[in-house]
Amino acid sequence: MSASPPPSPPPPPPAAGEGSATHRFPCLRCGADLRFDPEQGQLVCGFCGDAQPLDGGAPREEALRETDYRSALSAQLPAAESEEIRTARCASCGASFEFDPNTHAAECPFCSTPIVTDTGLRRQIKPQAVLPFAVSERAARKAMTDWLGGLWFAPSGLREYARKGRKMQGIYVPYWTFDADTRSTYRGARGTVYYVTRTVTRNGQKVRQRVQKVRWRPVSGRVARFFDDILVLASRSLPRRYTDALEPWDLSALEPYRPEYLAGFRAEGYTVDLEEGYALAREHMDRVIRRDVRFDIGGDRQRIHQIRTTVSDVTFKHILLPVWLAAYRYRGKSYRFVVNGQSGRVRGERPWSVWKIALAVIAGAALAGAIGYLAARS
Repeated sequence: MSASPPPSPPPPPPAAGEGSATHRFPCLRCGADLRFDPEQGQLVCGFCGDAQPLDGGAPREEALRETDYRSALSAQLPAAESEEIRTARCASCGASFEFDPNTHAAECPFCSTPIVTDTGLRRQIKPQAVLPFAVSERAARKAMTDWLGGLWFAPSGLREYARKGRKMQGIYVPYWTFDADTRSTYRGARGTVYYVTRTVTRNGQKVRQRVQKVRWRPVSGRVARFFDDILVLASRSLPRRYTDALEPWDLSALEPYRPEYLAGFRAEGYTVDLEEGYALAREHMDRVIRRDVRFDIGGDRQRIHQIRTTVSDVTFKHILLPVWLAAYRYRGKSYRFVVNGQSGRVRGERPWSVWKIALAVIAGAALAGAIGYLAARS
């Protein structure tokens, strides 16, 4: 009796990242697609378990070099630094992300809205660096359910639903980083606090009291600061308060962009363009410069009348940062949770259980009534 043939490998999963239609990493043993495994730091076949280390890529210093902002803004980037990709856009949350060309219908990974992949071509600046996933889906799910379990008055059913629900989506979220050299001149005033003693009438009697005053002196000066890697979210799909709460990111672990890191994950295309990203970076710079000016003025109080800032040598990088994402619909309401794919930090929409809150109010009222009754008896 002849042995039965081995099972056929599963169909290739959707790939993400640059050229989803062209970048495939077949297993040398069975032919199924390899996926990047965060725990092993290499490509692993989910069908037969075979592993394949990443071979050497471009030199790190060359690949992670900064790009001149003015050149990019005037469309003078070399053709090799931009690409044309197929993206789908969610009408509900506005997310723009890449889809496998053979996929025609799916759920938006950011808000779980069903969508048909009405794909279109889009030219964008290529990512220059990627922060590979270091937290596995299993670890991210545990971090999320532990976070839910630690919330007061959160519905217990949602935690259980999340624990047993479908797998979390691994998404590479786009960011800009900006470097800039700034020099600022300012005019303002330094305030020195002093006290005088006055006699005042209070309740028909004369009393002496100390009164605080401020003596102001005009000042002017200069401050300078070099800004390195100002991080700006280049996506509109997630609330900024969630992504800001995932910080800090260890950008020293950035690797030159390679599609192997994205195998088995999705990558979101940026929807905040370079110019808008720089405007957000300037807002951050202005806040820091204003703080520097106050420090330079010194004294007990500061007034800033004018700041003039010259910005030079502006450069940028387009990078991808790893986020585990879960979007659940529970009892008619949508909940989104994000997990930092490097550190495991969790943030999301705060769920509330009406029943738990009502029971707590009733229990509190009953306890107050019992204390009042005992106090009256005694």
